[in-house]
Amino acid sequence: MSRMRTLFRGGRVHTPADPSATALLVDGDTIAWLGPDADAPARTAGRVDRVVDLDGALVTPAFVDAHVHSTATGFALRGLNLAGAASGSQVLAAVAGHAATLPQDAIVIGHGWDESGWADQRTPTAAELDRAGGGRAVYLSRTCVHAALVSSALLTGAVRAAAGYDASGWLRRDAHHLVREVAFGSVTRAQTVDAQRAALEHAASLGIASVHECGGPGTSGEDDFVAAMRHGQWLPEVYGLWGEPNAAAKAKELGAVGAAGDLYADGALGARTAHLRAAYLDGTGRDEHGNRVDEHGHGYLTAAQVTEHLVDCARHGMQGGFHAIGDQAIETVLDGFAGAAKQVGVERVRDGRHRIEHVELLDKALIAKLVDFGIVASVQPAFDRLWGGERGMYAQRLGRARSLASNPIGALAGVGVLLAFGSDSPVTDLDPWGTCRAAMRHHNPVQRIGAKAAFAAHTRGGWRAVGVDDEGVLNPGWSATFTVWDTTDDISEVLHTETNPVARVTVLRGRPIHTGRERR
Repeated sequence: MSRMRTLFRGGRVHTPADPSATALLVDGDTIAWLGPDADAPARTAGRVDRVVDLDGALVTPAFVDAHVHSTATGFALRGLNLAGAASGSQVLAAVAGHAATLPQDAIVIGHGWDESGWADQRTPTAAELDRAGGGRAVYLSRTCVHAALVSSALLTGAVRAAAGYDASGWLRRDAHHLVREVAFGSVTRAQTVDAQRAALEHAASLGIASVHECGGPGTSGEDDFVAAMRHGQWLPEVYGLWGEPNAAAKAKELGAVGAAGDLYADGALGARTAHLRAAYLDGTGRDEHGNRVDEHGHGYLTAAQVTEHLVDCARHGMQGGFHAIGDQAIETVLDGFAGAAKQVGVERVRDGRHRIEHVELLDKALIAKLVDFGIVASVQPAFDRLWGGERGMYAQRLGRARSLASNPIGALAGVGVLLAFGSDSPVTDLDPWGTCRAAMRHHNPVQRIGAKAAFAAHTRGGWRAVGVDDEGVLNPGWSATFTVWDTTDDISEVLHTETNPVARVTVLRGRPIHTGRERR
């Protein structure tokens, strides 16, 4: 069977191959040609089966989101999203309204509350959630997904005995992981698949052709993780990263491309569990029982454990990686890289193209080690947009100086660290244009990057982060993975406005995975 050859003409094609290009010819899954309309292959010559008039529209490589949790994203899109709640009372009202739509034996699952921006930062208690849920169990993940508010029904004996338990119902660390597993364990496979499809369809509608699904114990179950990678060819391509220590063989069996992603070296700044060298400014120092707590957050891994995991990855030919936010956690991870280099050699470590998710607090010495070991920085610029600056949540937790030094995107780019941009959805929204703008408008001017660098980090950078080096650029002979945008502006013009263009068509290797408005 012959392949369909489609000529897209009359647009504005973002390509390094020909700055004057206004057309491209797609032959099956490949870009066969691109250039000016006047030089386009003629339909009468038999080289073109179909012609699409772009009417001046912009054509770019499709986006890649390098850190996504598709099931949780789908639930946030279709269920109880608390991102707009401005107080504890608004959270309770939203819970009551949503709970009334559910069966009496259902668990109320919600996401997105962030007390750091409330005038009164008091959060609802377990008893208040009992009443709002009408007796149903309630699980509400904080926007960082490293803490949750839960009702009394979920405070089992095991949870009460776990690190991170608090009688108020605000859970962190192991206590939170236990409750999250119970909450999402109540979800049926059909609900999981439906939520994942909703997330992937939404991603495609935003011009995203691929996502990196981050899973692992404490984040998502194996069935959930595997299901996310099996939605077929008419949705964005999903690359799985399974975050479990010394489980490279298991990650490979599950279909993952890496034993990476959510392998936790620490927690999150919002939950005060990111592992810091210097203490949190707003930590209480004691729990509700008067016991001293770690004001520096918490480290889940030792350098020796990091080394062991990376050596295991090298043995199985797998990419490795870690979640590390605080400077102490990042230092621990990089010490582990040094240990692995001693065992398998620096070049073998570099060849693994291992990655660290988030890398929010790091200095020049730590950045230099990222370069030494060829580590990919999978980062979320929206974190700075939402919580950075002189008065945001980071400033509350860390103080002004550390807040402005966080998420050093400009410093990373300046020394050649491979950047892959993502959302960590549902922690922040799927919003690739907004993510690029956030990198360009970092609260600290020193850490800003230009439009082209930001766009590259959210396109080619995402492919390269999973070892795919021939995607993310519109070149003859390369994959036909692109988005047609309902704008006549170029990417720099788009990124210097406040309005996102609409994705008219998103194409993955010649297959349309989203179709909005197309003119013929």
